[in-house]
Amino acid sequence: MDLLLVIVIGVIAVAVVTALAERLGVAGPLLLVALGLAIGLLPFVEVPEIDPELILVGVLPPLLYASAVRLPAIEFRRDLAPISGLAVVLVIITALVLGWFFSLVLPGVGFALGVALGAIISPTDAVATSIAKRLGISPRVTTMLEGESLLNDATALVLLRTALIAAVAGTFSFGSAVGAFVWAVFIAIVIGALVGFLTLRLRAWVRSSAASTAIGFTVPFLAYLPTEHLNGSGLVAAVIAGIVSGQGAARWFTPEQRLSDQVNWRTVELVLEGGIFLIMGLELDQIVSAVAGRHEGLGLATTVALCALVIVLVVRAVYVSLLLWAGRKRASRMDRSQFERMDARLDQISENGWPDRPAPRGRSRVKPSPERAERRLMTMRERVARALADFDYYQSSPLGWKHGTVIVWAGMRGVVTLAAAQTIPRSVEDRPVLIYIAFVVALVSLMLQGFTLPWLSNRLMLDAPGEGADDAAEQERLAGELREAAASALTAADLRRRDGSPFEPELIERMALRYAAPATQETTAFEQEMLELRLALNVAMRGRLTKLSSGGAFSTRTLRRTLAELDADQLSLELRLSGNE
Repeated sequence: MDLLLVIVIGVIAVAVVTALAERLGVAGPLLLVALGLAIGLLPFVEVPEIDPELILVGVLPPLLYASAVRLPAIEFRRDLAPISGLAVVLVIITALVLGWFFSLVLPGVGFALGVALGAIISPTDAVATSIAKRLGISPRVTTMLEGESLLNDATALVLLRTALIAAVAGTFSFGSAVGAFVWAVFIAIVIGALVGFLTLRLRAWVRSSAASTAIGFTVPFLAYLPTEHLNGSGLVAAVIAGIVSGQGAARWFTPEQRLSDQVNWRTVELVLEGGIFLIMGLELDQIVSAVAGRHEGLGLATTVALCALVIVLVVRAVYVSLLLWAGRKRASRMDRSQFERMDARLDQISENGWPDRPAPRGRSRVKPSPERAERRLMTMRERVARALADFDYYQSSPLGWKHGTVIVWAGMRGVVTLAAAQTIPRSVEDRPVLIYIAFVVALVSLMLQGFTLPWLSNRLMLDAPGEGADDAAEQERLAGELREAAASALTAADLRRRDGSPFEPELIERMALRYAAPATQETTAFEQEMLELRLALNVAMRGRLTKLSSGGAFSTRTLRRTLAELDADQLSLELRLSGNE
């Protein structure tokens, strides 16, 4: 019962502090760490020891899955190379440099154990993304930060596992370490994609939003557990399953399922991430006491931790500088005209057909069927269109030194560092010191970089004032595509009601007039006034419904159904109004 009470109080604390942080304009995790530290220092509070497996197995998979579901897949694909570099290459380089440093300054800590501690400190935390999004930083930068924080956890934990085995055994094999890493990622991608696809189809068949949500809560664990059993990275599997589920939801789920998933996973993410940072503050006092009781005291460990943080930032700055330089070189070699020529060539083929080519010697030429030729032409058009869109994306959102500065400074340490530090075997004599160093690095990084990132963004003037106009233009282009799709559907012979019956011709004609041409400026203004009026009437009807709910004249089923309809209508009206502002 005491544990249940602690959990309830913790959830309430996370919710209240998060709401307070939004009003103050401060990242919630920062205040939660401070709150946990303040509570942990109270003499009458006894903080129980947290099993690190509870965090690694019970917290990280759903936490990473929740972030992966929202990952913008198109932008992630476009910047996959730099994201992979940050998540894999940078983590390995940072861990090796820190391993060499720790082996020099910490008595009794060899290179393998130093690399293990370096792997604990190397991965960044997703909290940086939430802070960056509120600052109006370029979406490309936030996508890179989010992708890095999702993938670098696997690199760090696989490297940590390999280094700990080497530290205990006293030997290290580079070949076996590389092989273990490749297998861990490969099997994770296979199982994660398979679990994501199968559960996606199962939830689409279930249809019920409540039942679908219940199945959805199991997906990260269904991906994590078998992958770990096969010596793979369960966290990568959870991330891949989240990406597959998030991208397939638009096709397979109903609007109710998508809305339910969005709200529920945001709640799960809020509670789990907030709980970790609260625990971080609570446990800090115990760790400090354990290290203070040793003969070297806190001085050496604190100094080493601060130096390690400086090394992390320097290595990251050098790597990001090289990354931006390579990106500029690649952008300078890109030529839009070659894709435009290919597009024009496809237009000629569409009009005149595929040119006849002589068959290879000794073989007869088989002309493809019209259907196959059309599919081939459509596939090539899609590839050229995607290449042109990628080119425009890179040209419209280039990464300069200001963006690189934000990428460096936003690389904060957090949840994974705290959880991974506690997996160091208790047989390791210097375990308290190593955990203390990891905690200090995470705490100072979170507080220093987290609190100063808004100030740095303002100094660099990265608000990107022109992005709002670009978003509006893109929204109008998308609306034009949807109007065209609606107009085409109105002329289709298979247009039917949900029960299979045809629509009346008069109704089809009236609706066709609406989608025949884009709305004019005057019509848009008039429609906005109508939307405002409908929203005001919705509020009035909701007030009457509230009064009728206590009268007993209507059944609960009817009241709830009517309330759901009003809610759906209000959401639609507010969304349409926000697009016109």
